[in-house]
Amino acid sequence: MATAVKKKIVVCGGNGFLGSRICKAATARGWDVTSVRYDTPSAKPPAPSQTARSLRTLQLTPSRTRSRSGEPTWSSVTSSATAPPWSTSVHWARADMLKPASYTSLLHGADAVVHSMGILLEADYKGVLTGKESPLRGLQRAFSASKGGSQNPLERQAGEELRPQERDGQLTYELMNRDSAITLAQEAAAAGARDFVYISAAAGAPVLPKRYITTKREAEATIAREMPGMRSVFIRPGFLYDASRSFTMPLAALTAMGAVFNSLTGGYLSGLMGAGGTKPLKADLVGEAVVEAIADERVKGPVETGEIEELANRA
Repeated sequence: MATAVKKKIVVCGGNGFLGSRICKAATARGWDVTSVRYDTPSAKPPAPSQTARSLRTLQLTPSRTRSRSGEPTWSSVTSSATAPPWSTSVHWARADMLKPASYTSLLHGADAVVHSMGILLEADYKGVLTGKESPLRGLQRAFSASKGGSQNPLERQAGEELRPQERDGQLTYELMNRDSAITLAQEAAAAGARDFVYISAAAGAPVLPKRYITTKREAEATIAREMPGMRSVFIRPGFLYDASRSFTMPLAALTAMGAVFNSLTGGYLSGLMGAGGTKPLKADLVGEAVVEAIADERVKGPVETGEIEELANRA
């Protein structure tokens, strides 16, 4: 474990599957923790089917069930509907992700800011899985070569809101995985944060549009290039699982077998298998690794599966 220095951190998306575990690991160290639950009026997709729920892995979208305090809906991120004891040590806030002015005050005095609010499935894909969208039309749009994000976040004026560029205001990979992360990093740097952690991903997957992973890599590159005065850490886990989400267990077992097979081929199938060829990780382990990465100032840049495990073991 890195030297025990009390820190103040802000976890954006701290109400999610992984984000809540980052909060838990940070409170265990006695840190000052603020979770920011992101709400947006346009994010009102239909309830997902079991198939859609099973496909959500790398990090969950902001919870659709509204909480006045900004706390998670505990039954969706743990095995109990009751708030765990450590939750009383977290300041649970909420904000509109498209309006930086709604969360910038929460960043003041933070040592580190974490972005843990990307999306795995866009509305088109979810619509197909839930039967709300024509398969042909939905998949054509979902797997299109490009979609609009927001206006260029690097040209955004101080206090300017993010404006979705898709005509229906859809929350795209470009908007959520890339532009919201770049904007948050800008605001974190302006607030004086020394460290920024972006929850990225090990790879894409054959069943996901290529834009899922390319937008994450674009976010990483832009943040590293445009905010050089801030230590940036890009956590790249594969499939996340936990017994509290029973559907993740068999998927983790399948992914583990795929990772072993890929390893036996010397990683030859990595490009084809994507995250399916990467070792799955327990969500709590990744949460602990994120906190250890913040504590250890030697950690920076991309953090792959092996290093994630190493960091967690040191925590």
